[in-house]
Amino acid sequence: MRSIHIGMLGLGNVGQGVLRILAENGAAIQDRIAAEPVIGRVLVRDLAKARELEVDPALLTLDPDDILEDPDVRVVVELIGGIEPARTYVLRALEAGKHVVTANKALLAERGEELFAAAAARGLSIYFEGSVAGGIPVLRALREGLASDRIDRVIGIVNGTSNYILDAMSRTGASYEQALAAAQAAGFAEADPTLDVEGGDAAHKLALLTLVCVGVRVDPDQIHTDGITRVRPFDIRMAAELGYVIKSLAIGEFGDGRPRLRVHPTFVPRDHILAGVHGSYNAVEVSSRALGQSMYYGKGAGMMPTGVAVVSDIIEVCRDIVGFSEGGPPPGAFREVRALEPAPLDELECENYLCVHVPNVPGVLGKVASCLGRHGVSIKRMNQDTPGAGEPIDMVILTERTAEAKVRAALAELDTFDLSLMPSHRFRILESEAPAQAVDGGPR
Repeated sequence: MRSIHIGMLGLGNVGQGVLRILAENGAAIQDRIAAEPVIGRVLVRDLAKARELEVDPALLTLDPDDILEDPDVRVVVELIGGIEPARTYVLRALEAGKHVVTANKALLAERGEELFAAAAARGLSIYFEGSVAGGIPVLRALREGLASDRIDRVIGIVNGTSNYILDAMSRTGASYEQALAAAQAAGFAEADPTLDVEGGDAAHKLALLTLVCVGVRVDPDQIHTDGITRVRPFDIRMAAELGYVIKSLAIGEFGDGRPRLRVHPTFVPRDHILAGVHGSYNAVEVSSRALGQSMYYGKGAGMMPTGVAVVSDIIEVCRDIVGFSEGGPPPGAFREVRALEPAPLDELECENYLCVHVPNVPGVLGKVASCLGRHGVSIKRMNQDTPGAGEPIDMVILTERTAEAKVRAALAELDTFDLSLMPSHRFRILESEAPAQAVDGGPR
């Protein structure tokens, strides 16, 4: 049977998962591609490091040239993470005529235009299923299963750390700090969780979802991003009383112009399918013209889930090599990636949860309501706590559907009032899902 040699850059949790899956499912994989994927060398930083998986020491190397300059290696699997040296290694692999598989969302989101162009110039493929939502095959579903459809919107819980923290706050009443500590103790959050809790990780993933959905590259730094650090137990409690749960969502809306992209904590109706995504799980809801709504759900990270996605990509690229060995692989997606700025959010309309922190004095309600009215923000519902004498009030307001620019202007003015004790804050509210519509013309 034909062998296809593979070099791996990195042997962390995901890399060990890849080796384990190839070893355990090797026979079935060989049957599926009519070839044997063989791991040649694996680049590591420490030859003596203790690892969960027992690996033949002869496979390990400290020198990337053992992989990048080996003419027998046809596929390079990059699992280092970050931008450098991963970018340099991937470019060198492509220059040497090697296909690339990666799970590096930051690299592709920030340098994808350069890398895809380099691959296209040489008739090579870059596969990256493991870069978004771990083991959930959402990118493959978008790229292949929905290739004939037009995608209007994606809404996703794509960062397991943020979802774990918000879910713990909702279930136990813990503060953000307590829930973060629990996530770190359970291994779901890094010692420095900034990229996850401030929304940067989700923005990278949303940029890749946008690339696959509509074929354009957006700079993750241009995606509107809010983190979860300002979510308080009070907000969690108010959400529950009003019939919502708070989730950090990545939302992409694709019309005829520029995509509208955002990452932020959101009030999600309790009956919405995303409200039931717990712990570190990920889920992506896709709305497309012909199919309607479809849902992709599963573990968003970890050794084996992400390892499954990476090995699936290895299988696909090996199929390309076997099936097109005479003339090179067929032209793949993203041969020419057009860069595009996301649309501004000024005209985005949604209902909002506002929390205004004010002293408990006569006339304060009227002053807040007058400010909102001046900016065209209509009040749908208002709640406030009942503090003791002299204690400040957390005034909670639900608005009608209002343009983003009007809400921002109203909040900016509220925060200039002498009555404001601390900055106001708000969360956007996700609309309830429409009931399924009957399709006419079927059997009667």
